[in-house]
Amino acid sequence: MKNPKLTLVGAGPGDPELITLKGIKALEAADVVLYDALANDDLLAFAQNAKVVEYVGKRQGHHSLKQEVINETIVGYAWEFGHVVRLKGGDPFVFGRGFEELEFAAQFGIETTVVPGVSSATSLLGLLQIPITHRCVSRSFHVFSATTKDGELNEEILDSVYLSGTRVVLMGLHQLGKIAAHYQQNGLAKLPAVVIQNGSLENQKTAFGTMETIVEEVKKNQVQTPAIIVIGEVVNLKNRIPNGAEKLLVSDFS
Repeated sequence: MKNPKLTLVGAGPGDPELITLKGIKALEAADVVLYDALANDDLLAFAQNAKVVEYVGKRQGHHSLKQEVINETIVGYAWEFGHVVRLKGGDPFVFGRGFEELEFAAQFGIETTVVPGVSSATSLLGLLQIPITHRCVSRSFHVFSATTKDGELNEEILDSVYLSGTRVVLMGLHQLGKIAAHYQQNGLAKLPAVVIQNGSLENQKTAFGTMETIVEEVKKNQVQTPAIIVIGEVVNLKNRIPNGAEKLLVSDFS
């Protein structure tokens, strides 16, 4: 009899060295690995003992499996092979639908474990040497998913003009024009912003500006998805760090 088990593992923001040691150990012990689009393929090298390694990612504009199919695949493989590792970009509980997978598997008597990951929502600014909070500038941060399940702009982002602190928008590049226009209409045209594509990777791109200029800066710097949007005064703190400091990535220590 197989011992069915599901482990949700956060793969981190992109750089394979930003996964946790516990995440690596889970991959080494996996019988099956189901991985997402934002999980670095280099991490699959740790799954040498796995009998099945399968891509089940979802990305806007590309064919992808429905969440219901992924849930059923997890359960089927768990009962057939044993230990399933679900490798998800960032942290599995930060807009990753990880809990839905956990809950579905638990209904079938499958043991479940979570290995948290480094979320792009809080880490990518740090790699640019910009603090997401600062006692003199921002005493809070707020993380938003850009769209609802119906594909509409998340209304909470519209309400974010009334918040202080740092605003982080995930999966929102296609909504940037609407967001920027709304901020301008509410007197926040000069509020600093940065858009980060492929954060932590060698092909990382950034676009700095204000809510008045950020759409044009994104076009100028050819920033595309996957990307996060960060809005707030902390972005200007980058000017207090010497140029080029953001190029010091984790991989530079190897």
